[in-house]
Amino acid sequence: MAHNAIEITDANFAELINSDKPVLVDFWAEWCGPCKQIGPVVEEIAGEYKETAVVGKMDVDNNSATPASFGIRSIPTLMIFKNGQMVEKIVGAVPKHILTSKLEEHIDSIF
Repeated sequence: MAHNAIEITDANFAELINSDKPVLVDFWAEWCGPCKQIGPVVEEIAGEYKETAVVGKMDVDNNSATPASFGIRSIPTLMIFKNGQMVEKIVGAVPKHILTSKLEEHIDSIF
């Protein structure tokens, strides 16, 4: 499997979400079944949108400060950030078209 998504950590999170592109963050864990389901979808989106968005994954077991700051209680939780602000929150393993349509809403409004 291709690894297109960026590994996001507590250390690089603030810098990454302040990108001039929308940022999709997948909060996940190794032991989480639905996370494993949506993982390949997030990788696909990362490859397809590499010119227009930043897509990354944060392992909540290794990075607890950021998920705690957003009150994440269930995973997978996916968030879209624009100009450093959270603009979308999607909880659970949702179909790819839902993620891409939410992401595209924020890509279009850049230009």
